[in-house]
Amino acid sequence: MRGMHIPSDHPLLLRIVDDLAERGWSQQNIFLPQALTVALATECRQRAAEGELAPAGVGRGPAQEVREAIRGDHIQWLEPGQTGPCDEYMGLMESLREALNRGLFLGLEDFESHFALYPPGAFYKKHVDRFRDDDRRTVSAVIYLNDAWLPEHGGQLRMYLKDDVEHDVVPTGGCLVLFLSGEVPHEVLPATRERLSLTGWFRRRGSDPFP
Repeated sequence: MRGMHIPSDHPLLLRIVDDLAERGWSQQNIFLPQALTVALATECRQRAAEGELAPAGVGRGPAQEVREAIRGDHIQWLEPGQTGPCDEYMGLMESLREALNRGLFLGLEDFESHFALYPPGAFYKKHVDRFRDDDRRTVSAVIYLNDAWLPEHGGQLRMYLKDDVEHDVVPTGGCLVLFLSGEVPHEVLPATRERLSLTGWFRRRGSDPFP
């Protein structure tokens, strides 16, 4: 598989591991190279134009349903070997998985990810990423693909942290946000323009009736 691999002891990855150990989340405003960010944004828009992104559902397995009153994004899951930019991104996330396992002993076995496009005005109400009946999702990772995003455009990721602290992340291109899937409630606020991201989860082994 093609991919961009960096050593698991790279200073940027070590900083992320330290953040996760100390506070359960990390924000790196410059994570993806600009050229890769642009290439992934172009691909996301192209897939959307070709009708490949579908309205995201709520829940999982047979109970999953589309509920726009809860979330309004359109998604498509990534598969290895589809395109060069996607494989570069997946290679970076594999490096991060190795660093997390090396530094935190999380036993992360794989990584799943999808493109997410929020049309203007779309949102995702407050939730946590771990399903009640499936604890495999351990660490959530969101990378933003938006060019020249300003705070007044909205679309912030709002994380609800300990001690009633709220932290907003402006979805600027190349920014990575990482947090413990079962411990950080969060929501996506409406934006005035189209909002693009790659959202993924590092997972450990579990017994799942709906793989």
